[in-house]
Amino acid sequence: MKNVENIPTSQNIIHLTDKNFANITRNGVTIVDFWAEWCTPCKMLVPVMNEIADELKGQVKVGKLNVETSRQVAARYNIRNIPTVIIFKNGKEVKRLVGVKPKNTYLKELKSI
Repeated sequence: MKNVENIPTSQNIIHLTDKNFANITRNGVTIVDFWAEWCTPCKMLVPVMNEIADELKGQVKVGKLNVETSRQVAARYNIRNIPTVIIFKNGKEVKRLVGVKPKNTYLKELKSI
């Protein structure tokens, strides 16, 4: 496994917060990675989300929400384990995946929507 400690986030990733979450996820398909700084499995997901954001730019919005700094959204979606990835379509949750999954799993779920 490659060192994921210092992998920069893609410029195509949207940094979500309690303030901008509803507005960003309202229209179209958005895949959101719920994470925290201290979470090692969350760090393993960074390159996967980067690749998805770059490959699907213009088709799917890819966001990251830090559960430590955006507690309202994390509570609203009952995030108990991280990483949790939720796919939203027009503001509604349509799929939830908990834990680190291979990139193809996320892509397959996105294509099924």
